[in-house]
Amino acid sequence: MPFTLRRLKPGDEPAFFHIAPDVFDEPIDGPRLRAYLNTPGHLMVLAFEGEIVVGQCAGVIHRHPDKPTELYVDEVGTASTHRRQGIARAMLDELFRWGRELGCAEAWLGTELDNDAANALYRGYRPIEDEAMQFYVFRL
Repeated sequence: MPFTLRRLKPGDEPAFFHIAPDVFDEPIDGPRLRAYLNTPGHLMVLAFEGEIVVGQCAGVIHRHPDKPTELYVDEVGTASTHRRQGIARAMLDELFRWGRELGCAEAWLGTELDNDAANALYRGYRPIEDEAMQFYVFRL
């Protein structure tokens, strides 16, 4: 079945009523979702098969006083039943389009080194790979 894409905006919480497995890491929390959708600079594209969410792609606009505006791709998730159908690429394409419309000069993301599917997808865009970068997580 074909899929459709939708850019989310404040008030789109009902779009999360039916979600296929593996699209998100954890169950959706209503107050967190509302806060996310209402925060300027938070972008999310959902992929639907009918009324069911089968993919999600989230990003954050970073504005700097000394560098061009950039889009950080925070997460890409596709239902395990819908992988290898072009959904992740279509969502990223749409998120990149949206970022350009909002003045982003570039986008960046990080993923696990052993995530072969994700790395193949991202390398298909011919990114600038930076082997000198290290990724850190800080609990606050």
